[in-house]
Amino acid sequence: MERKNIRLILGYAMSNLLGVLVEGGIKIIDQYNNHMAFIFITTTFVILPAAMGLICAWYWRDEQLRTGKKILRILLNMLIGFILAFIFLREGVFCLIIVTPLVFAFMFTGFLFGNFMYKKDNNTLNISVLGLLVMVCFIDMISVHHFETSVTDEIIVNAPPAKVWPFVVAYPEIKEKSHYWFFNIGLPKPVGSTVTGYCQGAGRKCIFERNMVFDEIMSVYEPGKNLTFDIIHQPSDPEIMGHINIEKGQFILRDNGNGTTTLVGTSWYSLNVYPAVYFDVWARSITRNVHLRVMEHIKLLCEKAW
Repeated sequence: MERKNIRLILGYAMSNLLGVLVEGGIKIIDQYNNHMAFIFITTTFVILPAAMGLICAWYWRDEQLRTGKKILRILLNMLIGFILAFIFLREGVFCLIIVTPLVFAFMFTGFLFGNFMYKKDNNTLNISVLGLLVMVCFIDMISVHHFETSVTDEIIVNAPPAKVWPFVVAYPEIKEKSHYWFFNIGLPKPVGSTVTGYCQGAGRKCIFERNMVFDEIMSVYEPGKNLTFDIIHQPSDPEIMGHINIEKGQFILRDNGNGTTTLVGTSWYSLNVYPAVYFDVWARSITRNVHLRVMEHIKLLCEKAW
């Protein structure tokens, strides 16, 4: 085998070996800290891809690659990493779709920076950069990660609160076609809800596709005004759940005084995946479209009945 091909293979192999070792170390630390859920920290999606790009650049430094070929090689390297994540970390397809832009951006940036760095033949610079990456990675791994936020949406229903309330508490199966692209390619969407009673403290279930069920307790039950429920158990799903933890939900009904109701839906959640500034964009999009699917269904039922 030609030396060029050997270095090509080593670039793929050694960069992904680094990925396996770092992720293994993160998992061991996470288990040692007895976290309730595995946390994917910034190292996983920013520092590690950049370091993998640097390794590829080292092995391929003698090649004169055009931009198109650089992109294809980094895409292939990312694909190999995703296959390993799918096998060993049990990541789902939707998770990999979400992280693709972030991972590619930093892996390609690391590769481009490596091309510049190695051509300068400055060992001091090379060691300094690699040392900085290791230090940032270590600090990130031992740091406490916590992120909580909420998402609120509202919709106008052409019916008074008394007519809206029963469908807010529990609604029959949602049969309307979804307009959200993530739902349309297979992400489980809400299909219905049931309750064990119509009072504070009663149980409630929010049912999604694939028999995914959120078990809830109605902590505030004010007919025609406020339904607040705490999530006491959420389904285990490798795609989304575990990376985002839904803590609480709420529906507020505001009487507009003209026979209509403003229905306000809010969800509180925490993230187990970082950097939060990136992943919260996706979490908000998914949560918002869950809200709108349910609230638009309630609106349709109320207006049809009214």
